[in-house]
Amino acid sequence: MAKKTTKTTTKPKIVEQKPTRAHKLNFIAQDEVEYEVIRYDDPQIVEEIEKLYPETTMEFKRILFDQYELFCKKQSNYGPENISVGTKLETDEEKKVSLTGLWFRMNDKIMRLKQLVVLGSKDNVGESINDTYQDLSVYGIIAQIVKNGKWGK
Repeated sequence: MAKKTTKTTTKPKIVEQKPTRAHKLNFIAQDEVEYEVIRYDDPQIVEEIEKLYPETTMEFKRILFDQYELFCKKQSNYGPENISVGTKLETDEEKKVSLTGLWFRMNDKIMRLKQLVVLGSKDNVGESINDTYQDLSVYGIIAQIVKNGKWGK
């Protein structure tokens, strides 16, 4: 039988608060379960733009959420080795090989967009223009994760 859990509605207390480029704050809830929350470096500009362009900013967030979910599904299928090329990405040379592979993947997507969008060629693969944009932007994020030394960790 499944254990019934109760949901706490109290706000977490702040343990540490330092604005960083890592957008990371640690919170500990009342029941001492630790989790992380993203924090903006410039919350005022975010609030201002969200008020000026509510539909645009909401769509941006929806797309990011969809891309994150796709990323997780693909990680479940492939794991990190397809990007790390069988290495631990510990040396600059290993990172360079991985980033070069990502460059090739992104270049393939850019060439596909050129065919579909710029030249108006017919799709014979079954990958939509939106799928191509999504793959391209996810590869860009993956490249940043590799460069920052966080891939596969």
